[in-house]
Amino acid sequence: MQHIDFSYHLAPQGQETRRNRQSPLRNPLMDLLQAVRQSGSIAAAAKSVGLSYRHVWGELKRWEQGLGQALIVWEKGQPARLTGFADKLLWAERQAQARLAPQISALQAELEKTFAVAFDPAHQALAIYASHDDALVMLRETAAAQSLHLDLRFCGSVDAIRALNEGRCHVAGFHAPWQPDAHSLVARTYKPLLKPGQHKLIGFATREQGLMVAAGNPWRLQSLVDVARAKVRYVNRSPGTGTRLLLDQCLEGLGLVASDLIGYAHEENSHTAVAACIAAGQADAGLGIASAAATHGLDFVPLYPERYWLVCLASALDSEPVKQLWALLGAPAWLAGLQTMAGYTSNSDAGQVQSLRSMLPWWRFKSQRTG
Repeated sequence: MQHIDFSYHLAPQGQETRRNRQSPLRNPLMDLLQAVRQSGSIAAAAKSVGLSYRHVWGELKRWEQGLGQALIVWEKGQPARLTGFADKLLWAERQAQARLAPQISALQAELEKTFAVAFDPAHQALAIYASHDDALVMLRETAAAQSLHLDLRFCGSVDAIRALNEGRCHVAGFHAPWQPDAHSLVARTYKPLLKPGQHKLIGFATREQGLMVAAGNPWRLQSLVDVARAKVRYVNRSPGTGTRLLLDQCLEGLGLVASDLIGYAHEENSHTAVAACIAAGQADAGLGIASAAATHGLDFVPLYPERYWLVCLASALDSEPVKQLWALLGAPAWLAGLQTMAGYTSNSDAGQVQSLRSMLPWWRFKSQRTG
């Protein structure tokens, strides 16, 4: 069976590429074969598709070699005509496109509609790499209604900040305990990645991390110590995520080690995936956020209040998309919506730009002020 790949072509308005009349989804080989059939010669076919004779001849030979089948009957002094195999290719394409024409036309219209946004100066786009967070999903929907399109990609907190530093996004999202110790594992991990003066924080939200457990909390779990003592099945987050950092820091503070948790090596890549795992009976407990627990009908034991921060480079603060973002975050309508989400509360500094030193303790000591 042959493998099928899809691609599309952007053309300025008024300069649309000629489409095969029978094919709303174009394919270069099918275009050439159709042109040869209609014109009866390679030269005329090349002219009809706007290509040189040499190029068309070479492409047809390349396709024949790649497919292992002859496409053209090459007889000197005779009109070019398609082989039986080439005829069957065109027939197969017509059959497939006849069945898929409505879906293809809808896809084409959706692509054109979406790309129209890129050419509208009233619309802005902002790339965000962030630790998984349900409020960010709601923010993306709210922002889109105001012509700000968030290209949101979820990854670990550490990976998100690295993506920002490497220029792969404009804003990163990460979270840290409400009152992080300056010498904690969280501080030791984030501090080398964030530089005072270079990075700026944007207030987003406060949320609660806690244990997600089956409805009714059958094991009566109230802490990580209970999880270890009861030998229940734990489901973890992947390395590099803020929740994994939080877990490891808490284990360290409680005098526990990874092997004390049955299932420490069982990893999922989002709060939603952890909640789904517990709801399916594949695990008994896992750290996560209240909104994910609520979505899957789980009980939630709040343990660790934390701040969820957005961070950008100071040089990006004056860019139009970032200015629109922090204006949106401080808007009463957004803050009211955030309050309705399980486990979230808005902050008085939501949407406000803050320095690292003013909000986090990791650079407040004279011996640590290195930039």
